[in-house]
Amino acid sequence: METKQYQEIASRVRVGIVKAVHSAGSGHPGGSLSAADIVTALYFKEMNIDPANPKMEGRDKFVLSKGHAAPVQYAALAERGYFPVEDLLTLRKMGSKL
Repeated sequence: METKQYQEIASRVRVGIVKAVHSAGSGHPGGSLSAADIVTALYFKEMNIDPANPKMEGRDKFVLSKGHAAPVQYAALAERGYFPVEDLLTLRKMGSKL
C-alpha cells in the first residue's frame, strides 16, 4: 500500500471517531484524533492480524492504555473489518459492544 492510501484510511478513521463521539454525546475526541495516524499504521501495516480469523494463533495484540482514546481503536477496528462501521454510532449506548 502507498502512503496516500494510508492517509485516506486515517481520514476515514478520524471521521469514525468524530461520528462516534458525536453520537455518544460525550467524550474527548482530541486524544483519539491525534492518535489516528499511528493506530492506522499499526492496524493496516504493522500488526499481524486477520479480521476473518480474530483468534488466530500468533496474532499481534494492541493494548490501549489511555481509555479516553478508545474511539480511535474502535474506529480502526471497524475500518479494518472487525465489525460494521455503523456500529460506531452505538458508542456509550446501553447494549452496545462499544
